[in-house]
Order: sequence, then structure tokens, then C-alpha cells
Amino acid sequence: MDDVGKGFRRAVVFGAGGGIGRALVEALLSRGVEVWCGSRNGETDLKGARGFAFDLADEDSIARIAENLRATPPDLVIAATGVLTLSGGSGPERSLRQIDAAVMEEVFRINTIGPALIAKHMLPLFPREGRCAFVALSARVGSISDNRLGGWHSYRASKAALNMLVRNFAIEMSRTHKHSIVAALHPGTVDTPLSAPYQSGLPEGQLTKPEDAARNLLGVIDALTPADSGKVFDWKGEEIAP
Repeated sequence: MDDVGKGFRRAVVFGAGGGIGRALVEALLSRGVEVWCGSRNGETDLKGARGFAFDLADEDSIARIAENLRATPPDLVIAATGVLTLSGGSGPERSLRQIDAAVMEEVFRINTIGPALIAKHMLPLFPREGRCAFVALSARVGSISDNRLGGWHSYRASKAALNMLVRNFAIEMSRTHKHSIVAALHPGTVDTPLSAPYQSGLPEGQLTKPEDAARNLLGVIDALTPADSGKVFDWKGEEIAP
């Protein structure tokens, strides 16, 4: 794991204001990678990182950072964005009777449409030669074949849709960028505000610190090859079935 981040020169992390995103920025910086980190306010206290503001609901804000990077394109882009419980308190549905159109729309906007817009504007920046990677944080519960419990309708469906988009983008990129990698990663259960309401009762050792999750995720990214493009992997590097 000491070689985590090797081979990447410039990274862009969307969602750097979150626990996992911030930890990813710190880990990349410690390995000498130039890092641009995006958050809602665009501010960062991480020495060496370059902050920028973006809003998943504002496509122009994503397009602007892409334009700013056109002359010095990244070779690693991470969409460390996502939501489980909305700011108003609406959480994962336990029953179909709890499905609410507005809530579902918001979850899809953040978990699916947002990363798609990031990919739309960032993937064209990748160099056609040399290794480059686009990674979106997904979740194991987005696997249709692995679903044994049901529930969490909006969250599950939004992550399953994200996984499909990752596959689509990988196929499209493979036609022009032979060394590109587009993948989705499941970070496990990480000790962040997103998972806080659901941490009680977890088995010993299942909750991961953000810095450990970042190290695990970057270790997986470092090992990926173009043959892995379009797939979903967990934090141990094991493929998750669609």
C-alpha cells in the first residue's frame, strides 16, 4: 500500500468537504499528487490543495472547473459525492409505502445525475495516451443480484443506476482512450455523517475510519487496469456483481 497514488500526477476530487473526500485529498497530497478539491464553498485548509466551488445541481459550476483545467488536465478524477439521508431528515425507505417522488428525485439528482455531469465534463479532458482513471463512489446495495433484503428503494436504485452509467462511460471511453479506467468503488461502512444514523449494532471492526477508507480505495485504484473498466469493486478490490 506504500505505492498508493503512484502514476497519477494531477487529481480532482469532487466532494472534498465530506469525510471520505477530505481523506482522499490528504492521502493524495502526502504522495506528491497535485490535487484540486471541490466542495460547496470552495474553501480548503489543506496545505497544497487547490480548492474550487461546485454544486451538483448547477452544471455550469462543473463545466467551469473543467474549463479551468483544460490546459493542465487531470489523470485522476474522483466523484466522492453521495447522500443517504437528505438534509430535511428523509432517510432510506423501509417500505414502498414510504416512497416520495420529491425525495426520490433528490436522491437521484445527488447520487446519479451529479456524478454523470462530472463525468460529462471531466472525461473529455483525459489524455488519449497514458493511464487515467475516473472513479465514482457507489455502494454494495446498488447490486441487483446481491439484493436479499429489499427496502432503501431510492438509495439502492440511484446507486444501481450510477453503476450502469459507469459501465456506459467505460465502453465509450474505451473507443478513444485505450488506457482509461472508469470504475465504481464501494468504500465499506465509513465513520462519517452519512453513515452515523446507521452505525449502531455494527459488528466489531466493520466501521472504518475515513483515513483508512481513503488508503483502501486508493490502493484499489492503483491496482486497476483498463480490463477492469466499467466494473464495481469493494474496498478490498473484490468485484461486486451487477
